[in-house]
Amino acid sequence: MTVTTTSGTSTIDLVVSVYQDALGVSGLDQDSDFFENGGDSLTAFQITSRLQEALGAEIPVALVFAYPSPLELAEVVEADLVQA
Repeated sequence: MTVTTTSGTSTIDLVVSVYQDALGVSGLDQDSDFFENGGDSLTAFQITSRLQEALGAEIPVALVFAYPSPLELAEVVEADLVQA
């Protein structure tokens, strides 16, 4: 299942875009690794903050560390949004 944001963007596209912006790497895709692209704790907080704002849901920062690719994170976030 793919959740669509209020702006009409799929969750995976949103997460990829947020990763690209927060990490400053335009070529990231859904399988790119947060850590391999210079991710740190400050960047993880930036990512979760932007996702929370866009989705209107609580996104624990620990999820970025546990699910470091945009695809993995989007799947977990979608599962949580569907259950809520």
